[in-house]
Amino acid sequence: MSQVKNVTIDDLLESCRKYLKKDENLNLINRAYNYALLKHANQFRRTGEPYIIHPLAVAYILSELSVEPVTIAAALLHDTIEDTDASFEDIKENFSYDIAYLVEGVTKINQITFESSKEQALAETHQKMLLAMANDIRIILIKLADRLHNMRTMDAMPREAQIRKAKETLEIYAPLAHKLGMFKIKAELEDRALRYENPDIYYHITNLINAKKTERENLIKEMISAIEEHFKTIKLKKYEIKGRIKNIYSIYKKMYEKNRDFDDIYDLLAIRIIVDKIETCYQALGIIHAHFVPLPKRFKDYIAVPKPNLYQSLHTTVVGVNSEIFEIQIRTKDMDDVAEVGIAAHWAYKENKTYSKDKIQFEMATKLKWYGELLMLSKDQDINRDPTQFVDAVKTDLLDTNIYVFSPKGEVIALPQGATVLDYAYKIHTDVGNNAVGATINNKNVVLDTVLKTGDIVNIRTQKNSQGPSEDWLKKVTTGHARAKIKSFLSNKYRDEMIERGREDLEKEIIANKVNSEVTQEFIRKHFQRQGIETIEDLYVEIAKKIVSPKTVVAKLLGKEYHYEDTLQKQIAKTERIVKANKSTGIIVSGVSNAEVKLGNCCNCIPGDPIVGYISKGNGVIVHSINCKNIQDLDKKRFVEVFWEGNNEKKYSCRIKVISQNNSIFADLISTITSSNSSILSLQANQKEDGLVVTKIKILVKNIDELQTLINNIQKIKNVIQVERDNN
Repeated sequence: MSQVKNVTIDDLLESCRKYLKKDENLNLINRAYNYALLKHANQFRRTGEPYIIHPLAVAYILSELSVEPVTIAAALLHDTIEDTDASFEDIKENFSYDIAYLVEGVTKINQITFESSKEQALAETHQKMLLAMANDIRIILIKLADRLHNMRTMDAMPREAQIRKAKETLEIYAPLAHKLGMFKIKAELEDRALRYENPDIYYHITNLINAKKTERENLIKEMISAIEEHFKTIKLKKYEIKGRIKNIYSIYKKMYEKNRDFDDIYDLLAIRIIVDKIETCYQALGIIHAHFVPLPKRFKDYIAVPKPNLYQSLHTTVVGVNSEIFEIQIRTKDMDDVAEVGIAAHWAYKENKTYSKDKIQFEMATKLKWYGELLMLSKDQDINRDPTQFVDAVKTDLLDTNIYVFSPKGEVIALPQGATVLDYAYKIHTDVGNNAVGATINNKNVVLDTVLKTGDIVNIRTQKNSQGPSEDWLKKVTTGHARAKIKSFLSNKYRDEMIERGREDLEKEIIANKVNSEVTQEFIRKHFQRQGIETIEDLYVEIAKKIVSPKTVVAKLLGKEYHYEDTLQKQIAKTERIVKANKSTGIIVSGVSNAEVKLGNCCNCIPGDPIVGYISKGNGVIVHSINCKNIQDLDKKRFVEVFWEGNNEKKYSCRIKVISQNNSIFADLISTITSSNSSILSLQANQKEDGLVVTKIKILVKNIDELQTLINNIQKIKNVIQVERDNN
């Protein structure tokens, strides 16, 4: 890609003057620049350049979208609260509350600290960003511009950071730009992300494009000339024709995801025809089809049925000059503006017009249906209480929609590939999903897990007295929204049963220990609130789920000091008896019966782990994880296929590592492990120089699912920062 030119304040002001004429607006931008220049003095980027070039570049990108001066000023200041001594009050006092609000919004996205795993932290980052976007769309515009400039200048970053940022860009930022209709920004984000995530593929495609670049450019010129000749014959005058090559990432997706050769990509050569009005779009299409053979099933009318991001155009693919395949796009000038910069084209700033956050938010929700859905998701407690679940719902349900079906009233509903009738039902309304009993597609009866395709007309049949969702419904949906609603229904359905079961378990323990004290709200607040338990019903549920042990509750009721060392020694003794009693490995060796099999001590495999067997000399078959570093240099000829037995009740040892702020977690840690039907083989804790405590625990579990549940439960303990499997 071409070298990125650093922007100056003069460049920014010149760009702004194209749509800003009032001195007060230009002065605001100039004041914001001078403030940022002062605050970022003596700060430098990894490239060694003055830091101010970054906020200048971000503001310049936004000026090309003709955004309001307040947003330009906020872009110039977007790193001041995070990276300098400036505060929210300073920005508010020197500029305005609105600007301070935007700067703080961007800062909150960037300044999140986590007490969780990397995966959970990433989910929480994305959730915060998406919720901020729901609060004010201008924040995400600044973030998109910020990410675009960072992607343009990532050469100085460590390789690990480049890969992480590229992946995040492809998963979140590029899809957001696409949903906002900002094609130019989306395409550049994708191309630059691919360059860092997989440079070999990126440069391979670049070389393929460049190898016949002149030939393709000449073909496009010939096709444009041929079209112009046909337009002249019917005296069509007001038009513009442009040619282009697809962006690198879109070529990559077709080559590597759809397994197609470079020369077999139909729309590699693309021509855009821009005309003055909608009627002329269809007239131009008629001329194209009259003189060039259209490919079957390649015509799409996005004018009559716009995409959810407001994109409108006619698409057709034809056999053009020299029998080459060309994709033709036909649209008006207004449609072309929207195609390039998306929703920003609808509210490009115009002086003497009143703007407000609420007005912009309302227009966004009105024009972009998916944005209205994002607003609803942001307020849906069933979904956003879990960051991973929330981000999954946004990514699959909103950002990755690529099939479009119709309601009986003609409303277009966007869904991800593979979505089922049941996904559609929940997209309409939670009650429709919960009470769905059947459906029709194009007037034909179908079952609820029927996969939908673009163009289907779907009608859901409901019954108010239906039993509602069951566990197997989770296998019938693909969207995060539907999955969350089904889980919520099932959780509420079984909550009463769990409350009763937990009450019985606790009462048995209370009677056995002759406890006279009662479980009060104050008792729960004092001892269990840190675990997210607010009421006595919550406590009963956690007992039924075996997350809290009745013995722990009774010990606290009796006011006994918890001696975790004694409990730990009893646990270890009990676990050692289990290990001695069960020597079976639960491993099947392919093609061999009665083989001597041992589990490698280096990687502690458990059912669910991908495994491989190694025929050792004198010790039979040693089973390792396929990722075990100790087998990398072994003789490949001695490897043999091995499998876990089905329905195996044996327990296996594995190790986990818990990082906490102090050692006050031990009582809750041991209680959580024993309540989860796991057993402790050993526990060793060490305090690091930074004060953090690293606790390594060897435990017995049935399989990888049981281990993951245990990790999730430990993560809920107060002062636990990180929990992970420890294979070292």
